Amino acid sequence: MANAPIRLLIAASGTGGHLFPAIALAQKLPDYQIEWLGVPNRLETHLVPKEYPLNTIAVEGFQQGFGLSSIRILGKLALSILKVRQILKQGNFQGVFTTGGYIAGPAVIAARSLGLPVIFHESNALPGKVTRFFGPWCSAVALGFEVAAKYLPRAKNVCVGTPVRAQFLDGTIDASLDLAIPEGVPLIVVFGGSQGAVAVNKLVRESAKAWFDAGAYLVHLTGDRDPEADSLKHPQYIALPFYNNMAALLQRASLAISRSGAGSLTELAVCGTPAILIPYPFAAEDHQSYNADVFTKAGAALTLKQSELTTEVLQSNVLNLLQSPQELAKMGENAKAIAVPDSAEKLAQLVREMIET
Repeated sequence: MANAPIRLLIAASGTGGHLFPAIALAQKLPDYQIEWLGVPNRLETHLVPKEYPLNTIAVEGFQQGFGLSSIRILGKLALSILKVRQILKQGNFQGVFTTGGYIAGPAVIAARSLGLPVIFHESNALPGKVTRFFGPWCSAVALGFEVAAKYLPRAKNVCVGTPVRAQFLDGTIDASLDLAIPEGVPLIVVFGGSQGAVAVNKLVRESAKAWFDAGAYLVHLTGDRDPEADSLKHPQYIALPFYNNMAALLQRASLAISRSGAGSLTELAVCGTPAILIPYPFAAEDHQSYNADVFTKAGAALTLKQSELTTEVLQSNVLNLLQSPQELAKMGENAKAIAVPDSAEKLAQLVREMIET
């Protein structure tokens, strides 16, 4: 048994922002036996079972003030903690890794009650409430942004960046786009993260004619929740719900227009893509604005508030940047300077240190 592989439970659920960094970490621990902890009917049920055994628990977050629904949620939380304890004990796990969200609560409580190390990765510049509460309980909190440390004064913080999917790393990028975009033309890429961005989509479609007139092509990743996704037709316009080869697309882009979720920003930085950022105004505690602020202060992006955004403002800011190739090049260099391309390796090393020592 002395040479038995270390068993790690990864608790990551919901969106790509939680799942992709955890998957990138798992791929850097090939000698570990890894199982997953998720929630039924979320993205992990599609992404994870191909590679790792998936355990699920019924848990949800507190969305409003205390009431009858809160009692039901607390009951689910208690049952979830007991179930995770059972999974950890029966599976002889030696540690837990989590990327936050409401699944982190039962994972952290169950692991610490059994004396197991917990490594928590927080990708946002403003750590979430779950991170701020549970951070001091954890063996280490790995940070995507250095600035997040000031919000976690009692935690053991280590800045490692946020891991990206393997397709974004040097040597694995497939340069072929299989999209009808001529060489040499300016390319604007619009995307709203894994859930799309309907409000931004509408502004982009209203602004697009001026960009077409300037010779630009537009690849618009609309997500799958936009009822007007097919409403604009133009030979320089390509609308898709999603696009798998994001690394090649962002490397080809002259400019991106994006939300400022941590995952999207990490991908922009690794690809060196200059961006106009429109933080999602209803994100918890407005954390996307904190993320965008890091990029704006570094000269890697321009931030526009959705509440102040009009067609004219978006049109003119894009045109000004397209007409300033030196400015775009400088923004791209600044984005690259923020990137931590070996983030997954750094995170894997931290996990090993916490679990194996």
